[in-house]
Amino acid sequence: MQVSERFYNTLLKDSALRVIVITSLFNERITLELERAAVESLKKLGVFPQNITTLHVPGAWELPLAAARVFNEKKADAVIACGCVIRGDTGHYDIVAKESAAGLMRVSLDFLKPVMNAVLTVENAAQAEARSVSDETNKGAEAARSLIELINSFEALR
Repeated sequence: MQVSERFYNTLLKDSALRVIVITSLFNERITLELERAAVESLKKLGVFPQNITTLHVPGAWELPLAAARVFNEKKADAVIACGCVIRGDTGHYDIVAKESAAGLMRVSLDFLKPVMNAVLTVENAAQAEARSVSDETNKGAEAARSLIELINSFEALR
């Protein structure tokens, strides 16, 4: 598993930031760990707990629509999308993995708001478990750190 060699830990500069962590409940044991780590990391990096909301959807396919609706209704300034797509015996994996990622990127560009992709696309359950452990390598935590780094970068443009 590839792990970043650097762990961003500069505190959030925009105290008004509102984040919604949207989590797919398909492969729930894995995805709820991604969500937990994302929320914990956001708090550690200075996002006020009252500015963090969680939202659950059935699967990774629904993540882009949920993110778009959150932004359309002005409920958040940023989204972290947590999900887990494990390869099976059919081509369904390829469709869900590709279109979920493409949809999340489209939402980010359409609304000009950060959408962090913490959707695991893995070959088997062991790979999913390795990416959702309770430490700094958790991909939900990594998405939260990347979000804060991005938001702080945007602050430099003001």
